[in-house]
Amino acid sequence: MPLRRVGYFTATRHPWPCLLFLMPLLAAYEGGVLWLGGTQPEALRNGADTWLHWGLEVFGLSQLYWPPVLIVLIFLFWSWLRSWDRPKDLFNVFWGMGFESLFYAGGLVILSRSLRPVLDNFGIVLATPHKNDPTLANLITFVGAGIYEEVLFRLILYTGIVFFLLWMDTSRLIALLGAALGAACLFSGAHHAGPHGETFDWYVFLFRTVAGLYFTLIYHYRGFGIAVGAHVCYDVLVGIILE
Repeated sequence: MPLRRVGYFTATRHPWPCLLFLMPLLAAYEGGVLWLGGTQPEALRNGADTWLHWGLEVFGLSQLYWPPVLIVLIFLFWSWLRSWDRPKDLFNVFWGMGFESLFYAGGLVILSRSLRPVLDNFGIVLATPHKNDPTLANLITFVGAGIYEEVLFRLILYTGIVFFLLWMDTSRLIALLGAALGAACLFSGAHHAGPHGETFDWYVFLFRTVAGLYFTLIYHYRGFGIAVGAHVCYDVLVGIILE
């Protein structure tokens, strides 16, 4: 079947460009964890990645390669189902997705900086994890956060909550708003969960909820690939470049 010529803003939401855009990031993260982690690669794994591993262990899929393999297989199958409208001009689509990722990351940086004076009044510092680690280890961790937090909180939770609320005959608007807020709150709260979580603070929690809503808007309107790219770029900007 010949490939259709579709508009850029439609193409970025198609699963095939999303998968191809994701693959270098996924390979860099998984390869970096194995290379830098040595005998303890789990030390570099992002929390959302670890939770996905735990969830898959329930189904007997305990090997470390299952999360990235399943992500690739799901997007390949989804791309096959959508082969009839697969975009043609992928080169320009990739350049646009990269630019948008940087643009939206910069927007969130500006938002966080504009909130900083308010947070400073309460003595709150928006810290990023692993600042004392080597820069390359930081980079790998931030790439993993961008991938697996978007997989867990946007691709799985947000989409799953939307479908559940629609199945419960909730109006589409209420389903979208409820799912966005629910997934964003869970995204924010996850940073405080577990023995290695940050000490809970309402203001930091609210900021991360806003960030979660921000990434949800990107995911919903611009697609999964750009949401991952924006998340990775934001973490790298705040955690390494602008540190």
